[in-house]
Amino acid sequence: MKYVVLVSHGEFAPGLHSAVKMMTGDREDVLSTSLKDGMGADQFAENFKELVKDIKTDDQIILLADILSGSPFTNALNVLSEKGMLPNTLVIAGMNMPLALTAVLMKDNFDNLDEFAETLLNEGRSGVTRFDVSEDDDEDEDL
Repeated sequence: MKYVVLVSHGEFAPGLHSAVKMMTGDREDVLSTSLKDGMGADQFAENFKELVKDIKTDDQIILLADILSGSPFTNALNVLSEKGMLPNTLVIAGMNMPLALTAVLMKDNFDNLDEFAETLLNEGRSGVTRFDVSEDDDEDEDL
């Protein structure tokens, strides 16, 4: 099975998980946890261990993190390393809604993790864009 696992500081990962769930439905292959204010890295690592306890070493994980090298990122990787799961893990930092949604909806369509990673990165990048509002547009016009 392939899992999408979201990790972050604060409520970002659970919030993103909730938003993805609105579009994809409740899925057992999407998991999330976060480093909450006042929580130590050790407690986050324990929470992450509990989150991934049922994932087997032959399963694949798409780990999406908010920040490269942040505590959630590094502690999640440490836990996955201890479980011998890093060889089957695709790791991407800087997650956003387009990237997470694509990961959930497209993960089973790719056998090649490098191709899948490139697809996810492209979706994440294209999801960040500037919307220019022109002052001379008709105010009643639909966006």
